[in-house]
Amino acid sequence: MKKLVLALTFLAISVTSFAQSVSDATIAKRENRKGMVLKEWNTAAGDKRAFLDRVTTYDALGRKIEEIEYASYGQKWRVVFEYPENSDITAKVLREIEYNDRDRVTRIKKYEYNEDGSKKCQKNYYPNGKLESVKTYEYVPK
Repeated sequence: MKKLVLALTFLAISVTSFAQSVSDATIAKRENRKGMVLKEWNTAAGDKRAFLDRVTTYDALGRKIEEIEYASYGQKWRVVFEYPENSDITAKVLREIEYNDRDRVTRIKKYEYNEDGSKKCQKNYYPNGKLESVKTYEYVPK
């Protein structure tokens, strides 16, 4: 019985330490992205000219706030990420607004989270606000 209690205690400490290190790594990653604009360039095989493929913009807290995908003709799509007001660096995305190549809203995604920060569900809406679909997340231990 003592061995079982000891093993469970060790496991709990290990899981807590791992979760903290993952959280610390996420925060460190966001720290490095504060106010950054990341441009991704692409070059076709046999061609020396690079073209802009994607631009990702981060806010002052290092959170992704916009992502734009490009094609040879210009913008393919754009997504804007929204976070809770007065949130900190660890805040989860509340809403994603997707735009097409003509900068018109094509879909709105709203997220709900569990107490532990994991995604609970994603609700997809048409541009007119009508609910299109709901995706739920189920976490099954191994």
